Amino acid sequence: MPLLIAAANVNGIRAAFRRGMDSWIATRSPDVLLLQEVRAPDDVVNELLPGWRVAHQSCDIKGRAGVLVASRLPVHTVRVGLGKGEPEPPVDTGRWVEADLELPGGGLLTVVSTYLHSGSTSPGQEATMTAKYAYLDKVTERLGELAALARPVVVAGDLNIAHQNVDIANWKGNRKSAGFLPEERAYLDRWFASGWTDLGRVHGGEGPGPYTWWSWRGKAYEKDSGWRIDYQLANAALADLCRKVEVDRAATYDERWSDHAALVATYEL
Repeated sequence: MPLLIAAANVNGIRAAFRRGMDSWIATRSPDVLLLQEVRAPDDVVNELLPGWRVAHQSCDIKGRAGVLVASRLPVHTVRVGLGKGEPEPPVDTGRWVEADLELPGGGLLTVVSTYLHSGSTSPGQEATMTAKYAYLDKVTERLGELAALARPVVVAGDLNIAHQNVDIANWKGNRKSAGFLPEERAYLDRWFASGWTDLGRVHGGEGPGPYTWWSWRGKAYEKDSGWRIDYQLANAALADLCRKVEVDRAATYDERWSDHAALVATYEL
C-alpha cells in the first residue's frame, strides 16, 4: 500500500496552524507526520491533532525544540530521547522520538523524528557547537543500531546540516557557517557510508536544491536562496521501497506556514 510520510520543522505548531498548516494536512492527507520545533506542551499538541496517535517529546526548556510522531497507523512501541537511561541535559531534550508502527499487512515500520542542534560560530558561542557535536555522536551511535535492524526504518527531520555544495544556494559565502562546516558534513558522510540513504537527494536529482528552508527575511524565498537541511533517511530495508520524495514548497511567501517546507515521501509497503 502507498504510505505518505511527511517531515517538517513547523517553527512552533501553534503558529503553523494559525498560518494554515491544518488545511495543508487535510489536503495532503499524510499517514505519518514527523514534526520538529513543536514548541508546545502535550495538551496543546493533542488538541491540534485530534484523532492522531501521537508520541511527543517536549523540551525541558520552555518554548524550545520539541519533536513528535503523529500516526494514522497503530503505534506498537515508543522510545524517547538518546540519554541511555540517565537524565539528559535540557539542551538535548525535545530532539529525538521514535515509534514502531504496525503496518496493515503485518510487520513494523520504525519512524524517527529528530531535530538536531543548529549551533553557532559567532564569538562566544563555541559551547553551542560543542553541544552539537556531542549530540551528533549520540545520533551516530543510535543510527548504527537502527541500520542493523531487518525491518524498515526512516529517520527524518531538521538535521541543521547542508551536506554538499548543491544543498545550499550560497555555499561559497557559508563555508565557515554553522550548518555547513566540514566537521558537520563529515557526520553525514559517515551515515551515508554506513547504510543510510538520503532519499531527498536520490529522488531530487543532482541539484542545486531542492531546498527545504528559507529565511523569513529579505527576498530569500522569492529568489529560492535556501538550504536543504531537512531529510528523510532510509535504512537498507526501506530505501528501495520509496517511490518519490517531494518538497511541498508554498506557491507564495504569504502562503508559508513555516520557514521550512514539508518533505513528503511516498513508500510502497
